[in-house]
Amino acid sequence: MRIGVDIGGTFTDLCAVDETGIVAVGKVLTTHDEPARAVEEGLAALLPDLGAVEQVVHGTTLVTNALIERTGSRTALLATAGFRDVLEMRREHRYELYDLHLELPAPLVPRHLRFDVPERILADGSVHIGLDEEYVARLGRELADRGIEAVAVCFLHAFTNPVHERRVGEILAEVAPSLRVALSSEVVPEIREFERASTTVANVYVQDLTERYLRDLEQRLRRLGIGRAPHIMLSNGGLATVDTAARHPIRILESGPAGGALAAAAVGPADLLAFDMGGTTAKLCLIAGGTPLVTHQFEVDRKYRLLPGSGLPVRVPVTDMIEIGVGGGSIARIDALGLLTAGPDSAGSEPGPVCYGRGGTEPTVTDADLVLGYLDAGYFLGGGMRLDAEAARAVLREKIADPLGVSVEEAAWGIHTSVNEDMANAARVHAVERGHDPAKLPMYTFGGAGPVHGVGVARALGAPSVVAPPVAGVLSAAGFLTAPLAFDFVRSAHAAVHDLAWEQVDALFAEMEAEGTALLAKSGVDEVTHRRIAEMRYAGQGYEIRVPVHGGPWPRTLVDEFTRTYRALYRRGGPEVGVEVLNWRVVSSGPKPAVTLRLTSSDAPGDARKGSRQAYFPAAGGFADTAVFDRYRLVPGTRVDGPAIVEERESTVVVPPGAHCVVRDDGALEVTV
Repeated sequence: MRIGVDIGGTFTDLCAVDETGIVAVGKVLTTHDEPARAVEEGLAALLPDLGAVEQVVHGTTLVTNALIERTGSRTALLATAGFRDVLEMRREHRYELYDLHLELPAPLVPRHLRFDVPERILADGSVHIGLDEEYVARLGRELADRGIEAVAVCFLHAFTNPVHERRVGEILAEVAPSLRVALSSEVVPEIREFERASTTVANVYVQDLTERYLRDLEQRLRRLGIGRAPHIMLSNGGLATVDTAARHPIRILESGPAGGALAAAAVGPADLLAFDMGGTTAKLCLIAGGTPLVTHQFEVDRKYRLLPGSGLPVRVPVTDMIEIGVGGGSIARIDALGLLTAGPDSAGSEPGPVCYGRGGTEPTVTDADLVLGYLDAGYFLGGGMRLDAEAARAVLREKIADPLGVSVEEAAWGIHTSVNEDMANAARVHAVERGHDPAKLPMYTFGGAGPVHGVGVARALGAPSVVAPPVAGVLSAAGFLTAPLAFDFVRSAHAAVHDLAWEQVDALFAEMEAEGTALLAKSGVDEVTHRRIAEMRYAGQGYEIRVPVHGGPWPRTLVDEFTRTYRALYRRGGPEVGVEVLNWRVVSSGPKPAVTLRLTSSDAPGDARKGSRQAYFPAAGGFADTAVFDRYRLVPGTRVDGPAIVEERESTVVVPPGAHCVVRDDGALEVTV
């Protein structure tokens, strides 16, 4: 028995799997003041006996929330003399050229806690100015006396020669052992000073918070009778031990969304668009060749949600997806221009949408979906939570309908369709930028609100079909259980391909592979595979692309692979200039677990029709009598014509007029748009 646990902004999802498939799922409200409490309560309700559980895999938004809400440790930065302001100077790039009120996230370390350390290493790794060890010792004692809790060390060219950073770590351990210290040469040994400093600071900023949370989670699991420590989902789709995640918490930044992408890849075809809509955000991810794409350029706390450059950059491997602030709990309002909009702020789980009856006062997407008849007030969470439809109607009338001079139903439909268009626009940009046409890709939808909005998003995209897998409402938690133990490593060695010393490259790969083997061996993994990657670009370009390294005659094979990858991405060849490499990467992973994401239901097949209710479809002229079906009683091959609603405990599939859905052999519902 293995259990996946995904903590989201509104709900905490749980999914239990054994050798037969999915045997139990659960969804409880997230407890923001003490996130591990919701996990403990959800697990206790999930299964009567937890003693047979061999593994718990956990994903969380804890790190992201701490960076956005600024609830991490009081942190200082030690930089090469003259470079302490790199966090504030950034790249001197205006992401919105003509905005006179441009906003940027404030650095995690204020200027009075950023220090110039006398030292200098040159680009070739040679020492130009030696480290002033007495200065470092004196500064370390002062920082500890002033109540500083964490220190990030980021020296110029430390990715080439880390000797000064390592010595600073040794000195601080001697004079101020209470300080948490992160070295950029260990956290992210890559070229690009600003991104390296930003990532190192973010890692140590959340380290104490993350470690305390993970240790609390371990204790709660033991209290429930689960003896084995949990594994933690990494942002790139791999798993790590608690110790590794606590040492590199920045690697679990996007751990929750990665689970949904993995699940979609496990149950879908080679190429698809994964659409995950929960209570707080919607995530869209392109699956190409059966694998979620991975990127090493990510930003947290964007001031403008779709504009690169408006957030804090983090250089860690993350599943490549676009995330926008529209979910079931997103708050709807009329903006300054008199237009209807929803998000990015969310009612979350506390107080939640108005219909939850927990003190919410602002209209949300869930309130609109309830008024439209898409949700059953008596069957939300399988009847575990009663929704207040009249309260939802009242707040929509007061805050949206009356000010706009429309009916409550028109206001609700406006909210529903506007978030569909927001998500479709984001999906279109995400897919096209990666060389794919979204109109040719099936869309796999999951999350509590995803199946409700899936067909609307697909129609706006022109996608041919929508697939809602079994237990779509908790599929991210199920996806955690398909991931292998894995970690990735990087070394910077900037050079033109034809000038590279290939013996040095092989030595770098061997060093990283040995590190990966040793790290995974500590987790009990004996069978380790390594994947080699080069990050390359044409000379003169500012950014690089990831190219698989298969070996063969150097350098011709590598250049050919780069050319093929470049053409696949941009549909054209590059300029007639040389090719260079910036970074070399290795992804070390254990074997993928054998898992079947098929629902084993105890419900006996029978009449799946539960009845009917009025649901709003403008194509049908307004409210229409809509058949309602029990997902658990639908047998493979069954066809359901729209308008129809198919309900399961954690999510609801809406089939509008003009569409129909068929139950596939694997239990998934495929809606033909």
